[in-house]
Amino acid sequence: MNEPQLAMQEGDTAPDFELKANDGSLIHLESFKNKKNVVLCFYPKNHLFACPSKKVFKMAQSVVSSYSDIVSSGAVLFAISIDTVEEQKKFVDVYNIPYLHLSDPTKETCKKYAGLNIIGLAKRSTFIIDKQGVIKKIFRDIYVEKHGQEIANSLKQL
Repeated sequence: MNEPQLAMQEGDTAPDFELKANDGSLIHLESFKNKKNVVLCFYPKNHLFACPSKKVFKMAQSVVSSYSDIVSSGAVLFAISIDTVEEQKKFVDVYNIPYLHLSDPTKETCKKYAGLNIIGLAKRSTFIIDKQGVIKKIFRDIYVEKHGQEIANSLKQL
């Protein structure tokens, strides 16, 4: 059985969205156009089966360890899942994560970008969008321990 064509491809214009962040602010993708490169890290959920997902935690650690490189390259980074704003706030506070986590309870943004897995959660993937709003790099097969450095390296090439 062939897998259906994924909606977003490198070179596509990134679809706009507005999502609420763990700090209560509204993040509107369009507001970064011509100002900053944007990194969107989609992931299934903070807690799977009532315990923190090891992959989510390892990926967060990896991204946090490269966060200063990511920001110094003129980019802003957001993590996105279907978790509620309250769940996102708790996760960010507990693990002391310096970047915003966005809540997509309707799954619309997750569906457009990452696609959903069989149980309706976002597929783990990262999108690097340039200042013009064009998707320059998509990571779908993510090696979580090195992902922060992969993001930083990709941003240097923009």
